[in-house]
Amino acid sequence: MPSGKHEIEMNVPVNDVWKFVSDMNQWAPLVPGYIDHEILNDRESTWTFKGDLGIVHKKVQLKVIITEWQEPNKVTFDLIGLSEKFTGGGSFYAKTISDKKINMTGHLNIKASGMLGSVINPVLKSFVPKMTKELTEAVADKLTEIYSSS
Repeated sequence: MPSGKHEIEMNVPVNDVWKFVSDMNQWAPLVPGYIDHEILNDRESTWTFKGDLGIVHKKVQLKVIITEWQEPNKVTFDLIGLSEKFTGGGSFYAKTISDKKINMTGHLNIKASGMLGSVINPVLKSFVPKMTKELTEAVADKLTEIYSSS
């Protein structure tokens, strides 16, 4: 399954990271190609974004289902394609280094199935790590902007 993992160190307390990642409204707009999202309930939402897979530019809609809220340092989610046959999941994990410093890891995996799966999955092998890095860095930048303790 195409996957990506990206780690980044930040000068932000773990409780501030939790305040941010425990609210999907905060980080959904940071997804590369974001168009919009809708919160369905405290664990489910739909996200729409423009997927740019090189030769394929497509509007994609995914259902995001939070499978675990582990305060103060972990959120895990599943992804289900609504407009295309995609499945996957991901997580954000914050490891405390000190009172005001953490190491945050973003992880994402996405797999296409159906008739286009064999064509799309090889493209996803390079796209998913790039998207994971961009999303993790966007979350880190926003967290630093909001909560950084100089």
